[in-house]
Amino acid sequence: MADATAADKQASVAIPAPVFSIKLIIIVLAVAILFGVGGAVVAVKFLSGSDKGSETSEEHKSEDTAKSESHGGSGGKQGQVAAPGAMFDLDPFIVNLADTPEVRYLKITIKLEVDNETVSTDLSARVPQVRDAVLVLLSSKDVNAVRTTQGKFQLRDEITQRINGLLPKPGVRSAYFTDFVVQ
Repeated sequence: MADATAADKQASVAIPAPVFSIKLIIIVLAVAILFGVGGAVVAVKFLSGSDKGSETSEEHKSEDTAKSESHGGSGGKQGQVAAPGAMFDLDPFIVNLADTPEVRYLKITIKLEVDNETVSTDLSARVPQVRDAVLVLLSSKDVNAVRTTQGKFQLRDEITQRINGLLPKPGVRSAYFTDFVVQ
């Protein structure tokens, strides 16, 4: 029996006590997980946010410049929203794009925002000229120029300028795409 108690004492002495307490290990693991998750969130925000942020800021700049150009002649105060103008519908356009290796098509439907009904009447009298100007412009574009958001904003501005050039007094505020398909 003495041998049994001696063996029990040696067995209990042979097992070393843990150097770190379990509470300390849990705290260290929790802090490591928090830093890992926080670092991942920051990395995702910086890596994906930089591309989207620059694209979004370019879109907002284009929208702001388009708005300031189209509403600049109205004489309104800055920060004041102009009343929406009358809408003039154009029939859909289907054109071949200027891509040389492949044949690409663009189907687009455009609505024009005009200052008043007088401009709408002028446009009704010049529909063939308006359609011709838009067709020539659209067929000169390639797929790379119209697929990007920036390209669509530029196309919108060019359409507005071309149509205003046909009118005796510019009255088209903006062109809106209600259908835009590239194939």
